[in-house]
Amino acid sequence: METYPVDIDPGQLVRWVMAENEDRSATFRITVARRSEVREIPIRRETHLGDDEREDLREIATVATLEIAPVHASDGWLLSVVVEDEVGPRVSDAGDEAEQKIDLGTFHNEFIRPGWGSANVVADVENPATNARLTRLLGAIEMDRHVCRNASTADRRRAAISDLLPVQCR
Repeated sequence: METYPVDIDPGQLVRWVMAENEDRSATFRITVARRSEVREIPIRRETHLGDDEREDLREIATVATLEIAPVHASDGWLLSVVVEDEVGPRVSDAGDEAEQKIDLGTFHNEFIRPGWGSANVVADVENPATNARLTRLLGAIEMDRHVCRNASTADRRRAAISDLLPVQCR
C-alpha cells in the first residue's frame, strides 16, 4: 500500500461522510476511536525541569482516529483522520488508557473544531486504479457533491463504491 497525506479540510471530510451516512446505507466502513497517551516529557531547555521533576510528570495526549474505507475491503483504499491534542504535563499516576470506540457524531463534536489540536488526513491506496477512484471521491467531497437521496439504494452503492462519483438527481 502507498500512504500519502491528503490536502483536505478534516472538518469538511467528516461533515461530508456524516451527510452520506444519514440514510444508513452501507456505503463506507467507518471506525472511530479515541485514546489517551501518557508520554515522557521531552528534555527541553525552556522547561527548566530536573530529573526528579521529569520522573514525576508525564505529558498527556488525546488521540482520536477516524478510518473511512469502502464496504468491500478489496476496493483497496483507506482514509484516516487523526486528531491529536497534548493536554500538557500532569503528575504521573496512570498508564495509557485503553482505546475507546466512539461514534462519528462524537468525533465531529469533540475533535473537529478550531483550535483543538492538530488534525491530519492520510490516504492508503493499493494501486494506481484505487488511487484514481479515491481522487474522484476527494473531488466530490471538496465540491460537497452527495449521492441523490431519491436514487435507488443499488444506484447509491454502485456510485459510491465502484465509481466513487455521486449519483446525479433526476
